Amino acid sequence: MRIDAHQHFWKYNAAQYDWISEGMAALKRDFVPADLKPLLEAEGLDGSIAVQARQDREETDWLLELARQNEFIRGVVGWVDLCSPDAGLDLERLARHPGLVGVRHVLQAEPDEAFMLRKEFMRGIGLLAEHRLTYDLLLYPRHLSVAVKLVRAFPEQRFVLDHVAKPLIADGLVEPWDRDIREIAKSANVWCKVSGMVTEARWKEWKPADFRPYLDVVFEAFGPGRLMIGSDWPVCTLSADYAATMGIVKEYVRQMDAAERECVLGRNCSRCYGLE
Repeated sequence: MRIDAHQHFWKYNAAQYDWISEGMAALKRDFVPADLKPLLEAEGLDGSIAVQARQDREETDWLLELARQNEFIRGVVGWVDLCSPDAGLDLERLARHPGLVGVRHVLQAEPDEAFMLRKEFMRGIGLLAEHRLTYDLLLYPRHLSVAVKLVRAFPEQRFVLDHVAKPLIADGLVEPWDRDIREIAKSANVWCKVSGMVTEARWKEWKPADFRPYLDVVFEAFGPGRLMIGSDWPVCTLSADYAATMGIVKEYVRQMDAAERECVLGRNCSRCYGLE
């Protein structure tokens, strides 16, 4: 099974998706399963993981309903307020839906860079294992050293690092991101999505060679057994179309043996999110 490990759907509303700025006009419309399905098929992909794009229960319920209606949506990474005293009840309710495979919070937007180490947040993280849910880490390079402390505090919890932690590709900067990536990769409970890179590069002006230093680091750090391909569609369309976005990783893994390629292109995602 080949899977796009990271994509989004939304019914556009300026108030609800206020992170979509004026410079992102192409995203100011609806993106629904009917838009994504032909793109997956053209790339020989069997399905995708739909990931939350706003922080409320209503969107998560909507994504789960889309997964029920569309078999190719293999799982949903939704949103739960893990800091809430009611987090346990919310997780219990949502986890009844077989489509829920994980949760995520937009950590990168929190003013407190150590938000993920707050007592109430860590209490919420501790509830996930009971429901066999992963936790997606959406953060910037400056948060990696904090994330290392979080993942080591929960060695039995599966974590997924989104978008290789958004290195400064447009500036060609590798350090100190590379050091911190290697450090967090030492924790065997952390997986990584090779996604979101095109929007960290120069939009529509990047070259495939721009990504090579970053791909070399994550493949060396995590190995092909804990990496998964993802598009970050439709956000990726700000910088590249779907085929070009996925082609960056597909071309990179062409050098590997067949078993390693299949791990990166789908098997790891299936294992990490419990799709098998």
